[in-house]
Amino acid sequence: MISGHTHQAYNCVIDGRLVTSADKYGTLVTRIDLKLDPRTRDIVSAQAENIIVRTDVYAADMEQTALITPHEELAKPLASRFVGSVTATLLARANDAGESVLGNIIADAQLAATADGPDGAVIAFTNPGGIRTDIEKRGSGSVTYAELFACQPFGNDLVTLSLSGAQIRQLLEQQWRANRPPVILHTSRGFTYSWDSTRPLGDRVVPGSIKLNGKPIAPEERLRVTVNNFLAGGGDSFTVLAAGTDARFGVHDVAAFDAYFRRNSPLSPGPLDRISRLR
Repeated sequence: MISGHTHQAYNCVIDGRLVTSADKYGTLVTRIDLKLDPRTRDIVSAQAENIIVRTDVYAADMEQTALITPHEELAKPLASRFVGSVTATLLARANDAGESVLGNIIADAQLAATADGPDGAVIAFTNPGGIRTDIEKRGSGSVTYAELFACQPFGNDLVTLSLSGAQIRQLLEQQWRANRPPVILHTSRGFTYSWDSTRPLGDRVVPGSIKLNGKPIAPEERLRVTVNNFLAGGGDSFTVLAAGTDARFGVHDVAAFDAYFRRNSPLSPGPLDRISRLR
């Protein structure tokens, strides 16, 4: 099994099957040698080696460089555009509860981009897998569009849906899955809840703890919720979002991030007080 998307490097045997992954960003190439039986076409043996891509030793491919260079020049004015500043590095790394400084800011940006109008959102959720880098403070703290794009490179559309309070609770419970690491969604300002890892799957969110601006959300209450289109289609196994109604599509996630930076700079790390883990 040749796997990917995990951003991990491994070369192992699981249940008698070779399983490999070549890390991330082209740092490794996996070389796999198979011995086949020409009569039965069965695989007799399989061996793999993860080989480091030595960019310090081997020259860049000239044809590839010739292809990339003009596009880099075309993108340079946009990439170098000043979008705002930070007072300190905005970290994507989550705490024990699953909350992160950068995740909170991105969720706030997505809420701000979709809150206007009678059908505007009151809550936004975003997935940690859509946040690829920290926003680092360098020198004076200036941030360019290239740094925002490196953080959110997928160009996902924002989608605002109607969900009931019961569906929002189900969404939160879907963060935990049997035999898999949890995927804790980042939440926008004003939305809070608590969870307990000792409670059974499907019941880890503490009853009565799901609140918006300090007010408990009733199961029958209907709320407008923004997510990206990956999540809206049930991505990362958040299947309840596919049942959302009255969908309204908005701007790309990185456009919302850009607009938020320009309106609110300088940005600073805020408190991690939206998700509480009891145990």
